[in-house]
Amino acid sequence: MGFEAWLTLAVLLATVAMLIWTRYAPEFILVSSLTVLILCGVLSPAEALGGLGNPGLVTVGVLYVVVAGLVDTGAVNALGSRLLGRPRSVILAQTRLMLPVTAISAFLNNTPVVAMMIPVVEDWSKRCGISVSKLMIPLSYASILGGACTLIGTSTNLIVHGMVLSSTDLGPMGFFEIGALGVPSALVGIVIILVAGQRLLPDRKPPLRLEDDAREYAIEMLVEGSSGLIGKTVEKAGLRHLPGAFLAEIERAGSLLPAVSSSEVLRAGDRLVFIGVVDSVVDILKLRGLIPAPEQLFKLDEPRADRRLVEVVVSDGSPVVGRTIRDSEFRSRYDAVVIAVARNGERLSGKVGDINLSPGDILLLETRLSFQRLNKNSRDFLMVSELTHAKLPRHDKAWTATGILMAMVVVAALGVLSMLEAALVAALLMIISGCTSVNSARSNINWNVLITIGSALGIGAAMSVSGAASGIAHAWISLAGQHPWLTLVAIYTITSVLTEVLTNNAAAVLIFPIAQAAAETMGVSLWPFVVCIMMAASASFATPIGYQTNLMVYGPGGYRFSDFARIGVVLNVALGIVAVTLAPLIWPF
Repeated sequence: MGFEAWLTLAVLLATVAMLIWTRYAPEFILVSSLTVLILCGVLSPAEALGGLGNPGLVTVGVLYVVVAGLVDTGAVNALGSRLLGRPRSVILAQTRLMLPVTAISAFLNNTPVVAMMIPVVEDWSKRCGISVSKLMIPLSYASILGGACTLIGTSTNLIVHGMVLSSTDLGPMGFFEIGALGVPSALVGIVIILVAGQRLLPDRKPPLRLEDDAREYAIEMLVEGSSGLIGKTVEKAGLRHLPGAFLAEIERAGSLLPAVSSSEVLRAGDRLVFIGVVDSVVDILKLRGLIPAPEQLFKLDEPRADRRLVEVVVSDGSPVVGRTIRDSEFRSRYDAVVIAVARNGERLSGKVGDINLSPGDILLLETRLSFQRLNKNSRDFLMVSELTHAKLPRHDKAWTATGILMAMVVVAALGVLSMLEAALVAALLMIISGCTSVNSARSNINWNVLITIGSALGIGAAMSVSGAASGIAHAWISLAGQHPWLTLVAIYTITSVLTEVLTNNAAAVLIFPIAQAAAETMGVSLWPFVVCIMMAASASFATPIGYQTNLMVYGPGGYRFSDFARIGVVLNVALGIVAVTLAPLIWPF
């Protein structure tokens, strides 16, 4: 290997060390490493930035827009509650998550699966009281394991299969043929995650717990006449174990039901009084089938999805002090409706409209878009603050968003359009149909993830261009000599290692001709090597930079580089043993 190859390896090692032992953001570290490679002449600017135009990276970016439509219509919350349920332990939660994700990823590219599931899992973890760091790595790993079970489950399988057809006379592989190795590997992987993950996955809690928030609101919600919650118990409706909130009472036909039982059946017209912190109140406002009870709310002209949630603090000179919300004619005066009240940690009871306002009360308002601009300097309020994360969902568009998603999945799975083309069409339809807005779509894109993925692709290109990857591969495989099984172990190992620092597709393309030459030299079948390359290039668990789904969950899960290594190395070794043991038995040398 030449100077550029050794320099690239040094930069790669420094990058990994910084990711492990420093607190700098991953995107900053990777961009800095890519800059060094450009300045040292290993990569031209065009080669270094080529990753930004990678179809996989662009697909991830476009899918954020598709997910914005699912989030803005409330379809994500509905999907999470129906698909994942309410498990009572971390192991059950991981099982409920991984099994469907593995099955879906066998037939659909795992990138859109993970992109769709990230906001679902974030919301679900809050509702179940489970640390999201216990769930995000299993989400990514399950999608990887599922992708290895069919020929179309991952682009790597298709690329390797294409090389088999173009450069050998082995003939085509059956659609489910790789499943003879992929399914056992997936089952072993899931068991390892469930067993070892309880100790090896981090359990990180946010520094401020919901129940520590002093802003404890009282909010009154009404069960709509067409609500899907009618006839369900409080438990089944998902209203019993709300994070940071609880159902205090139900008013039904003029009578009050305090200390609500989990077996109480909900009826149309029930008024539900919840007590909770602001984030929990916002989550309650997003629930399908419940609407805020204050009658004045419906006298605002704009559709609910076009309104905003704003917090204000009542000043001692406000004209509403000492009067009930109803008597103060709050809506007429400010063109806003009070939907919840918090008072210095005091638990308020009764209807929201009957609460007497005092100086220092914090009011949660549903307002027009112009409210904050018109009232930010008002002497009636000490503070006016919009809850920017609390956009109200357009539930009437939920089925439209779901239909667009399903259509995207079908046309991509059938090969009518590529995954990128299908995602572009779906994103456009989400905006045109009103499931999301241009501004919401733009703000939903996680640019840090895209920069991280693009930079990692650039570093992978440097490994290939400089000759570092091929030099390491030839040196390692030559150690196996002429023994087929040892050579298979060497092929699997070096493919797995390179996948952790290159892209999975680049590692597979690099190793395939080396494996083909080795099989021809020994006079043995190439098939065991083909399937081991497919498996090793997909089974990337030990680093966040080795596979784009790992990078996608890196930030949302609050992970460190070492979190992936701790459980990922165990998975890599276990699945490597399964692959090199079963492959020669299923596809003999």
